[in-house]
Amino acid sequence: MKKTQLALLIGIAACIGVLLSFLRTTSTYDTIETARKKPGQFVHVMAKLDKSQPIEYDALNNPNYLRFAAVDSLGARMYVQYNNAKPENLEMSDRLVLKGRYRDSIFLCQEIQTKCPSKYKEEEAKGMKHPGEVPLPNIKP
Repeated sequence: MKKTQLALLIGIAACIGVLLSFLRTTSTYDTIETARKKPGQFVHVMAKLDKSQPIEYDALNNPNYLRFAAVDSLGARMYVQYNNAKPENLEMSDRLVLKGRYRDSIFLCQEIQTKCPSKYKEEEAKGMKHPGEVPLPNIKP
């Protein structure tokens, strides 16, 4: 076997290894029902904060404990436990991307990404209100 053929074969094997590692790390958004069917497996769930349920968070006594209910676009509800500080814009967010594992009838969240509507920035510049009806300071250019 020639050196160029051997180098080409090694290069192809390395490319296959890289592709396989990407396939393992890629993730799609799951619904709450599909997350329940994958207990213990790391998933990403797209949901909204269920504002009809109370948020359990006490910044003074336990700032690293947050518990709330989330509902997905299909109407399924789950309780989320997040052992970190509450994101500032949790109540104002349009959608939440919850990354974690579903275990023992609760979603143990490791990371929360809040998604706010894009019009929020335009309204803020005009001195209007947040989607959560929180008044904004009047911004002067």
